[in-house]
Amino acid sequence: MISLLASLASCAFYFQYEEKSFISWMRSTNQFYTGDEYQIRFGIFLTNSRRVNEHNAAKKKFTVSLNKFAAYTPAEYNALLGFKMDRSLRKESKPSKKSNADSLDWRDKNVVNEIKDQKNCGSCWAFSTIQAAESVNAISTGKLQRYSEQNLIDCVNTCWGCRGGVMSSAYAYILGFQDGNFNLESEYPYKSVEGSCEFQKHSKVGIMNDYIIIKKGDEDDLAAKCEQYGPVAIAIDASNWSFQLYSGGIYDEPSCSSISLDHGVGCVGFGSENGTKYWIVRNSWGKSWGEEGYIRMIWDGNRCGVATMAAVPLI
Repeated sequence: MISLLASLASCAFYFQYEEKSFISWMRSTNQFYTGDEYQIRFGIFLTNSRRVNEHNAAKKKFTVSLNKFAAYTPAEYNALLGFKMDRSLRKESKPSKKSNADSLDWRDKNVVNEIKDQKNCGSCWAFSTIQAAESVNAISTGKLQRYSEQNLIDCVNTCWGCRGGVMSSAYAYILGFQDGNFNLESEYPYKSVEGSCEFQKHSKVGIMNDYIIIKKGDEDDLAAKCEQYGPVAIAIDASNWSFQLYSGGIYDEPSCSSISLDHGVGCVGFGSENGTKYWIVRNSWGKSWGEEGYIRMIWDGNRCGVATMAAVPLI
């Protein structure tokens, strides 16, 4: 596949403005290529450029763009998707009553931190775990702190660091080996590589006493528990190119799986637009991706598995 893309870029079957666009993209993203790699990346960029134009011309519910991942190889993109399917720690709770609210956005209550960037490390599961813990503590105490993802990457021996993990496994580890506590990001900063566990060397902050699992596939239960407890750690299918290049709108990808999940993110609320209900989902790919780091995902039949394997920490 990659050799085909390189061949496409090396032949005359492209317009001059497309190469100018690629050069401009390299400058804007600070990603520079030369020689054979230039041809390979340009071929990938051309393919995605034509996908973007075709998709946006169709006037669907969401748009895509040539973002910082527009020249990523499939292997590079897949390396970002670090959620591992593991149902061994499921302890599903009874479903809650339906949410009383038509819309909810925990960002409006100043209990959600700024978007972070996992960089080229499959640590999405750690960011998903931490964002929910930060927020439920802020809801309880009125104090919003930034907890350390690196702590989990280095220490949680039931996960695999930059090679992936599971949010419920991380919560179980925090309860069993960290007494429900966390480290501050300022003391234990993110490095985007695996290292030795340093939890005991740093201040112990925050607390969690338990965690619960959303009823599998039940979006009403997800909404109810998000309203009751706060932002939720959820897993989704992010394997489609349309997710990789998402730029705005309500993500409604018909080929999205509700079973095969590969990416850990956070659900910070829900709402509707022109009669279409959606989830407000927090990603960990920086603010340049999506809607300032967020994606609105359609609330319809558990699309992309938003409620298939979701967990929320409790205080």
